[in-house]
Amino acid sequence: MDSLWSATAQLPSFPPLDGDLETEVLIVGGGADGLLCAWQLQQAGVDYALVEADRLCAGTTCRTTAKITAQHGLLYADLLRIFGDRKARLYLRANLEALERWRELCAALDCDFEPQDSFIYARTDARRLEREVQALRTLGYPAERVDCPQLPFPTVGAVVFRNQAQFHPLKCFAALVPGLRLYEHTKVRHLLPGAAVTDHGTIRARKIILATHFPILNKHGGYFLKLYQSRSYVLALEGAPPLSGMYLDEAEGGLSLRTWNDRLLLGGAGGRTGKPHDSWNTLTAAAHRYWPEAKIVCRWAAQDCMPLDHVPYIGRYSPALPGFYVATGFQKWGMTSSMVAAQLLCDLVQGRPNPFEELFSPSRSILHPQLAVNSWEAVRSLLTPTTPRCPHMGCALRWNPAEQSWDCPCHGSRFTQEGQLLENPATDDLKRTQTEH
Repeated sequence: MDSLWSATAQLPSFPPLDGDLETEVLIVGGGADGLLCAWQLQQAGVDYALVEADRLCAGTTCRTTAKITAQHGLLYADLLRIFGDRKARLYLRANLEALERWRELCAALDCDFEPQDSFIYARTDARRLEREVQALRTLGYPAERVDCPQLPFPTVGAVVFRNQAQFHPLKCFAALVPGLRLYEHTKVRHLLPGAAVTDHGTIRARKIILATHFPILNKHGGYFLKLYQSRSYVLALEGAPPLSGMYLDEAEGGLSLRTWNDRLLLGGAGGRTGKPHDSWNTLTAAAHRYWPEAKIVCRWAAQDCMPLDHVPYIGRYSPALPGFYVATGFQKWGMTSSMVAAQLLCDLVQGRPNPFEELFSPSRSILHPQLAVNSWEAVRSLLTPTTPRCPHMGCALRWNPAEQSWDCPCHGSRFTQEGQLLENPATDDLKRTQTEH
């Protein structure tokens, strides 16, 4: 189940840590946000090191659809309602600046970077499109309502962001990482103030950035309540007509489309990890219906951390944990969010002001409706008298027949049928006795 990206590019290998180490900044996690942090710290002349438990980009980064855009669904009407004009403008500005930084970075790299228009379309109800256009105009962004003649199914229109981008993420990072101070196969077992203990030695650092997708420290920050995880699915089709632009349905579980070379990437059909959903069946049916001559050549799934209020948590991990920083909750928009995170965190660890610190602060209010949903899922799962149970916080796991895995509906940890860890926040495999059924 390799993604199209991992099947067409390979990153260089890096050795595991060998002995103790001392550095100014330690980055834990070798996905897009961790690697961008490492690259920016190196550009700034800051002493750093990055450790990755597996291979670089082996998680969500290699399973993305790799759209680089400030259009994160029909988001800005909601941001205006929740946060008001000033913070909604800051979110738009942060992501537009991230897009430009990607454009500058990729100009010197061979990574299939292409400017593309980004469309959020609706199948039946145009009212949310109109609200979004009005919100964007309030924020001073030149929003447009347009038709979608390229799509093989009827729509009532779309909101378009012009001149966004798409790329090949692994080609990009394969070109970016040579020369960085990186250690693979170096799993952090314990985190202490100013130190991280691994199987290969202890790393002492004044600042520690947790770029581990879902944060792995449970005792501080309340991330087990502030986040849940969602799965989505992708098919790569060969023989489908080329498509100009990047498309996403405004409805939850709708279709996402973009083209890479001669392949159409058809995504969507997901839902909360650990809950029943159709996975690839829905996408396969759509492929056969709309592109009957096309052949499915690749399929994969991605997992994303979802925040309470549509805004990622980027900044100081917790007021009770000085010297620790975090980036999480990218809500399926990891490419722009990882660049926002890299710039913000690199400023914070150097003691520099950043205009987006307050907006993305992990210590902001958690009083949003999603908190009740997350809490209910956790309580219900904790009280379910079944095995196996997740080693993260003891929630009852559910069998996922489509992917042959044990999935946690509380926080999204996933395990193979034999109990091997697939997705965090759990850090350990299941005990053998739990998987004997």
